[in-house]
Amino acid sequence: MDLHIKNATIIAPGNPHHKQVRSVLIREGHIQKIGETPFEKEGAPLLEAEGLHLSIGWMDFGVQVGDPGLEHRETLHTAGAAAAAGGFTAVAAFPNTDPVIDSKSGVQYIRRNAEGKLVNFHPMGALTLKCAGREITEMIDMQRAGAVAFTDGPIALQHTGVMLRALNYVKAFGGVVINQPLEDHLRHGGQVHEGIVSTSLGMPGIPSIAEEVMVRRDLHLLEYTESRLHLANISTAGAVQMIREAKAKGLQVTASVAIMNLVYEDDATSTFDSNFKVLPPLRSATDRAALKAGVLDGTIDIIASNHQPLEEEAKKLEFPYAEFGATGLETLYALCRTHLSDWLTDELLIEKIAGNPRRILGLDLPEIKEGAMAELTIFQPDAQWVYDRNRVYSRSLNSPVLGQELRGRALAVVNNNQSFVNAHS
Repeated sequence: MDLHIKNATIIAPGNPHHKQVRSVLIREGHIQKIGETPFEKEGAPLLEAEGLHLSIGWMDFGVQVGDPGLEHRETLHTAGAAAAAGGFTAVAAFPNTDPVIDSKSGVQYIRRNAEGKLVNFHPMGALTLKCAGREITEMIDMQRAGAVAFTDGPIALQHTGVMLRALNYVKAFGGVVINQPLEDHLRHGGQVHEGIVSTSLGMPGIPSIAEEVMVRRDLHLLEYTESRLHLANISTAGAVQMIREAKAKGLQVTASVAIMNLVYEDDATSTFDSNFKVLPPLRSATDRAALKAGVLDGTIDIIASNHQPLEEEAKKLEFPYAEFGATGLETLYALCRTHLSDWLTDELLIEKIAGNPRRILGLDLPEIKEGAMAELTIFQPDAQWVYDRNRVYSRSLNSPVLGQELRGRALAVVNNNQSFVNAHS
């Protein structure tokens, strides 16, 4: 795979080419040359566009892939296409499939079927058998087979004793436990964030304390076990503050936030658009401000798409009956540029969607230097485009931004001696 990327601003803090306009020549999947001027007579296909930027390939943290068993929602192929269209060269895949990825054979299935593809799929193994929350899995076997972390995905682990055993178990190999905190008994059938909006809509709310009680529990267990924990998709001001304090104490805790919780507040649900029905729920303006502060000061390490593809039969229902979840792989960057560009710089964003996900999972970071394997994302921060149905690469259409004009898009990705140029760009 050869490619000549002409006049792109490189975003790579710490790299000598950072913020410099450079042309990059790729030969047989490797970066052959990086130059201040375009290369002449190289014969490689030319990628040229206004306002090109280039960084290491992005990685999304916690993607719901339907394969195996839920292919009507997403397959490895469509998830890979959606990831590439959104600028991602790698994803960490949740284990919530049918059957659940809770054994060595399940991990091997994902790795085998994704091997050699443009987008790297890194399977996360289930924390408990069938993600049922009762009995921990054979995590060492899965880790040896290639699982990068252990989680029950969007299903919060309710049993305190099981969480304690899991945190102790992963210490044997330096693994990380991932939990998306939400206490079921306090959630109790809630549909949206508990507050003024839920009251005005007459819908049961999900109180902030339902998240914060579990965050407090998990941090206590982490301190006791001296293990590693990632709190996924946090959404409340209280959770941000507790994690900030835990980091200050030296605990090995990291955290992520879903892009929709950074962009939207609970008033978005007042239209009864079920595509805004997500977990964690969209919270208050105060919570959103705290999430922003957490991203800026490093309390929150990752911005994630929280990609949850669902068929129309699961979403085109009255709000209380629709399932939770929205797609996000294809629009994460555009939402950041459209709504958060006044404070979220490209440098900070690349840290949150490319560097930190790999660091937390113990994966090697791609490099932008001559001789390195090319794993790159090429993007246009100021491009205007409309995310319509003809642009969707995911198998599912449950996105609240369909039909909206957005700013910022991924133009192309390069990885594994392959490339993808967004046909709709």
